[in-house]
Amino acid sequence: MLAGAAAALGTGVGRVHAADAAPFEWPTVAPPESQGLSPAAMADALRDGAGVPGLRSLLVARNGVLVGESYYAGASATDLLAINSVTKSVSSMLVGLALQKSAITSLDEPVARLIPDAAAKAPASAWSELTLAQILGGHTGLGFALTRARELVTAPDLAKFVLGLPAEVAVPSGWSYNDAAVALIGPILARAQGADLAALAARDLFAPLGIERFNWGRDRQGNALAFGGLALRTRDLLKLTVLMLDGGRWRGAAVLPAAWVAESTQTRGPVTWQLAPVENIGYGRLWFTGTLHGRQVVWGWGYGGQFALWVPELKLAVATAATSPPFPALKAQTDAVMTLIGRVVQAAA
Repeated sequence: MLAGAAAALGTGVGRVHAADAAPFEWPTVAPPESQGLSPAAMADALRDGAGVPGLRSLLVARNGVLVGESYYAGASATDLLAINSVTKSVSSMLVGLALQKSAITSLDEPVARLIPDAAAKAPASAWSELTLAQILGGHTGLGFALTRARELVTAPDLAKFVLGLPAEVAVPSGWSYNDAAVALIGPILARAQGADLAALAARDLFAPLGIERFNWGRDRQGNALAFGGLALRTRDLLKLTVLMLDGGRWRGAAVLPAAWVAESTQTRGPVTWQLAPVENIGYGRLWFTGTLHGRQVVWGWGYGGQFALWVPELKLAVATAATSPPFPALKAQTDAVMTLIGRVVQAAA
């Protein structure tokens, strides 16, 4: 999970062209009870968010209606707040759009064929033989420490750097979190579609949802990073969450392929991480899955407690923003944010 490595180079300010955007802003927050949530439980959860270290925002929508919105420690609805590794989940969305356009024809193509120019610059390695399916599912078999994310941001040529890494064996569970592998999605999609991730997202994903502003961390060559670095208003992160909850449709219009939403959120195996009070945590294609208070949930997960989470059977979506704490404080802060989300789920049950 990117926890500030992108700050080494700053971020690229993005703005969606007004003519391309479909204007939409969440209306005034509706009473929770109008959508079947306990008003007392919601009020308590939103109030108690002020006591969760690092939490900056908590937004809730049910049935596509905004029913809860709170900001903490001076944050506001207009702030572009880092979503850290939820950026990976946005990258997964962009892969789905590339498949729909046949810009990429198969997830089983090796990296060496998807970015042959970059592969030619680096010695043949296990990294160049990875497929998009392996990268998206976290089953690369290769290790890359979270603490090394800054190396990706500062490498003179990101793709060459990754493809030249030694083949360090990952943990034996079959799943590993690998920023370096996910970083390759950026150059892969750029070569396939002639534009970097930020431009693709602005045109194909953000504009249809009325997302007008964002920041996106970039590598040394100026390309948006696939593994982290995106900052959004939490209101806009909630839009992306509702889009996934609704099977790729936004206000009745198809934005993402429904088949990709289903495939990318299908559990493909367990993960090694724990996140209280979630149980049975698994992984799809750059999305986490699990059970929260007896309900199936899917979410994007950023370092420190940025979450884009939805509960399909409740038609409930939750988006949060949080600061990036020092590693020793990470688990406590992240668990506290998810515990608060669990209370929102219980308010809707």
